[in-house]
Amino acid sequence: MNRRRCIINIILSTNVVLLPPYVNATNTLKNELISLPKLTKKSSGKNFIWAVTCAVFQVKSGCNADGKVESISDSFVYRKRKISCRAIDDIAADFYHRYIKGICLHKEMNFDTFRVSISWSIIFPKCTGKINPSGIDFYNKIIDPCLANNLQSRITLYLRYLTQNIEKRGGWKLREIVDCFSQYADFVIKIYGVKVKNGKILSEPLSITALDYMRSEMAPGYRKFGSFFSAVQHAVLCQAKGGRIIRRNVRNTNVGTTFATLWVNAVNTETKNIKAARPYNALINLFFVNSAVGLGYTFDRLPGLKKMKFNFFGLQNYYHVSVKKKCSPFIKAKEIPASHHGVKTNCLSGEINNEDFYKLFKQFGIYKIPLVFTKNGVCFKDTRKNDFIHAQNVVVFLKDYLPNLLKFNKKGIDILYYFYCRHTDNFVWDKGYCPHFGLGRIDNKNKLKIVIKDSVLCSDIFFKDAYNIQTNKMF
Repeated sequence: MNRRRCIINIILSTNVVLLPPYVNATNTLKNELISLPKLTKKSSGKNFIWAVTCAVFQVKSGCNADGKVESISDSFVYRKRKISCRAIDDIAADFYHRYIKGICLHKEMNFDTFRVSISWSIIFPKCTGKINPSGIDFYNKIIDPCLANNLQSRITLYLRYLTQNIEKRGGWKLREIVDCFSQYADFVIKIYGVKVKNGKILSEPLSITALDYMRSEMAPGYRKFGSFFSAVQHAVLCQAKGGRIIRRNVRNTNVGTTFATLWVNAVNTETKNIKAARPYNALINLFFVNSAVGLGYTFDRLPGLKKMKFNFFGLQNYYHVSVKKKCSPFIKAKEIPASHHGVKTNCLSGEINNEDFYKLFKQFGIYKIPLVFTKNGVCFKDTRKNDFIHAQNVVVFLKDYLPNLLKFNKKGIDILYYFYCRHTDNFVWDKGYCPHFGLGRIDNKNKLKIVIKDSVLCSDIFFKDAYNIQTNKMF
């Protein structure tokens, strides 16, 4: 089946809308990107994979379907004044019922890999103990079509899907959570490990401890300084134990974990601000990484952590920050809003700079562990003209950022694959539906139809040599 016929089939089966001006934009976009260095499998690394992410809670709906119980994320979105625009995630992109359509769209965008996070509250409604057969079937129904369509499946064990019933007793602050997570990880990998050979333990452990238990920005939404340290220690233990459990149960599995990262600049060249940026960088970027390899704060008390060798480190980045010195007992630095010093930003006022992106990930080369860009992307206020969504700023972003992959390769830093943030817009935690990170727009007011943005063509143009794609025949 040729690509034109396949596109037509996707339109008919998935309610995808390809608007007429989209066809005319193809040549324009190709001309805009003509100066971009060619990114091929050879130039990016022999095992390089181009991919996109899918976080189930942010797209799926089915909050109470098939035996699922309330998770901390479900509870969080209903709390007053927590979510921008008063949005709730009951429907999102309705992936729970439209997963086949999502997988087809994923494949048609020319991505090699489908990454999905497992919801703990679907598999174990009471956190441990009795399993939910319907929950197990749901993920098999995702994994099997992926395999049938030559899409590698990659699973994440944890991303804010803790059951609310254990959260009421303390959640990640409980020492008991380590044993609960071990049982959950052991069961999941035994069920899906035969089909899935790539697994991540935690997604952004600093976020699920600092943002969730200390800064109140994400689920469960606490603002208690003391809660942070107990949550950190238990997350570190789960990160290590989860890796050992996967490796014990399934041979030849690639095991890794993922860290949220951002480059920390001093707001100016004053010595005091440069010194303030260093410990801030250590907290944001190295705190959990060092613990994972046995170099961190718990090494003397938990020497077993040193024995866990991950196959890869997943790094996620959305923006960068600038800081100045601040008198405080813990971290002597304060973030300065980007608007105060005139730098380029995304629609959430986060700093974006491709040179900082390179410097950020270069520092992880010292660990001699292969790196994976498990999430990188940008949100802008894209424009819709004549019934057409033009995401020019996203195109420019990718044009600036992706050549860094070639730099890493030349420096001998092994990059396994790159995940763009989302294949469609989704529910972005406390920001609701307002930020548009996806390559496609979900029209929540029009039966959840998907409107593809012109930025999706980047996947064809950047990697056409690697995948033998002829973009002039795409439509």
